[in-house]
Amino acid sequence: MSQRLSMLSIAFGAALWGIIGLFVTYLYDLGFSPVQVVAVRVASAAILLLLYTYATGKEELKIDFRDSHLFIGTGIISIVFFNLCLFIAMEETSIAIAVTLLYTAPAFVTTFSRFLFGEVFTKSKLTALFTTTIGCALVVGLLPNAGFDLSVYGVLAGLGSGFFYALYSIFATYALRSYSSRTVTVYTFVFASAAILPFAGLGDLGATLMLPSAWLNILGIGLFSTTLAFLFYTKGLEKIESSRASIIATVEPVVAALISFFVFGELLDTWQFFGFLLVITAVILVQERPRSASLKRKAS
Repeated sequence: MSQRLSMLSIAFGAALWGIIGLFVTYLYDLGFSPVQVVAVRVASAAILLLLYTYATGKEELKIDFRDSHLFIGTGIISIVFFNLCLFIAMEETSIAIAVTLLYTAPAFVTTFSRFLFGEVFTKSKLTALFTTTIGCALVVGLLPNAGFDLSVYGVLAGLGSGFFYALYSIFATYALRSYSSRTVTVYTFVFASAAILPFAGLGDLGATLMLPSAWLNILGIGLFSTTLAFLFYTKGLEKIESSRASIIATVEPVVAALISFFVFGELLDTWQFFGFLLVITAVILVQERPRSASLKRKAS
């Protein structure tokens, strides 16, 4: 896969994450709690990935269990804790503030990648990080001088969601040195499911789990916004630096805002539209590779 296709793969995976609100909204309406939504999300994805991988290339299900720490990293430390922190932040502050704090992730990834992988702080990365941060804040509705009364606990949880979200790119980068993107994605959700299912209380839903609408939305969140999203994103990481991938993935809140507009009738105001343009600009900026770095890669 070329670098350009890898970037498109990451962007498409992020766009699939962005439509998750379609399924989550209906599951909430049916009485699911946030923890239960996380549980059905990772469990349905694990089942779909296991079936697909067994049918198309079961050799990719083979791992050395001495490498379990990698999947504890991607599945439990990242996926489970990222979701739980995000839901706490939403409860303690607001959706807008929680999502904005989540997108501090590129700053974490860029910092980690500098020290762990030797990735360089380029002007384009730093500019894109700044542009993305401002753009995401505007897209989710965090307007200047809005006067939010912030909970310290909520802010810390929101920053935690960004931190744990960033760790997926870091742990996945290490895992991809030994395993294919599909293997990494499968075991990410197997480990995440094993960690959260015992505490989700799905048995309390009772008759709700008998409803066809519940299963349609569980399938939607598991197939589109989880399985395919992570497969595309993780595949892109094979050729793209983790810091760059994390910034490209910020198309997610833009897609989420567009879904809110076209599906739920929530209007994009001037500030949100300006934020949309900033995020798109950041995606373009982050694709700019300095000439010296390009020459160095060719020489090696």
